[in-house]
Amino acid sequence: MYLKLAWRNIWRNKRRTVITMVSIFFAVFLSVFMLSMQNGSYENMIQNTVGSFTGYAQIHQKGYWNEQNIDNTFEWSNELQQQVSKVTEVTQMVPRLESYALLSGKQKSKAGLVMGIDPAKEKALSAPQKKLVEGKYFDKKDERAVLVAQGLAQYLKLNVGDSLVLIGQGFQGQSAVDKFLVKGIVKFPAPDINKSLVYVPLTTGQGLYAAENRLTSLALVLNQPKKLEEVMAALRTKVDAKRYEVMSWKQMMPELIQMIEADGMGSYITIGVLYMVVCFGIFGTILMMTTERRYEFGVLIGIGMKRLKLGMVVILEMLILAILGVVLGALVSSPLVAYFHANPLKLTGNAAKTMVEMGIEPIIPFSTDPMIFVSQAGIILGFTLFISLYPLWFTQKIKLIDALR
Repeated sequence: MYLKLAWRNIWRNKRRTVITMVSIFFAVFLSVFMLSMQNGSYENMIQNTVGSFTGYAQIHQKGYWNEQNIDNTFEWSNELQQQVSKVTEVTQMVPRLESYALLSGKQKSKAGLVMGIDPAKEKALSAPQKKLVEGKYFDKKDERAVLVAQGLAQYLKLNVGDSLVLIGQGFQGQSAVDKFLVKGIVKFPAPDINKSLVYVPLTTGQGLYAAENRLTSLALVLNQPKKLEEVMAALRTKVDAKRYEVMSWKQMMPELIQMIEADGMGSYITIGVLYMVVCFGIFGTILMMTTERRYEFGVLIGIGMKRLKLGMVVILEMLILAILGVVLGALVSSPLVAYFHANPLKLTGNAAKTMVEMGIEPIIPFSTDPMIFVSQAGIILGFTLFISLYPLWFTQKIKLIDALR
């Protein structure tokens, strides 16, 4: 009966009801929109540098990460493959041989990262075949070909079909000098990678650096990246800790974590201010509603309705309004967030230049994580119900004579 009475009460004054619902609606809409934009930017940074390049976890020779050079490589073995394959969340093992070299084109030279990859297995991680803007991907017969990152190709003035000379130092001090054909040009969203990377087939890279059957890293593709900590714990029990080191992307890229945490602190302050403004807005509408109904409350108390029951009805009214406003806010924000997830906002001018200098792709994508909608709807609903304690207090303290004047 109380629920039915509360439902009828909220529609007796449609204008008041709409104002209250709109306040709650905008609270949910703005908080979802803002948090989706923030989380989307973080996810994009992580995906550009981790999910599509380094991998969420890697295995190295013991001591390699502290001294990253070609001499700290390890031999690829069936034993290591069997140890890693026991962890079910690891869906793919991507072998790599990485080293730096002087890269020379027609007129210019530049130091860059040379990465030897398995053309088939690398498709599961950095997917170079999807990033091609010119030329073709490696085939089984390619041994004298390379793929060059677009920014690097522009600096060296290289086109498909040109020659690229690599000069470096190989395993145990041997010379690493050779000339290769540029078969394709790839574009990476991360500016730093796009200005420095050269792909070569793994066997070609091993031959160039005199490191036959050796790897600098074994990048791991995970079925569910959210289970990273569980996977890391499992790997550390399976892999020989005396010979290898197992590292997550958080250990390999602490500067990215620090950047996200620093930016997140500022965002929390902004969202906190938003919550404060929203709460005052909702409180203002509830205060208006309570004041307008002062006489109504006095009449109900005067004819014998208990104050506690009256307060329960008011609480139910606010609960209904809160649920309607929250659901409406989530429903309206969902298609907008989905659109900007598929079509990220592209920055231009100084803002884009600043982001590129920081090594971040100059776009603002949005996250479609369902927990954003659930959490923000729950927070706004909680705030609304907390604020609705005021009408409950008002009905308990209202003076009958004053209310009926």
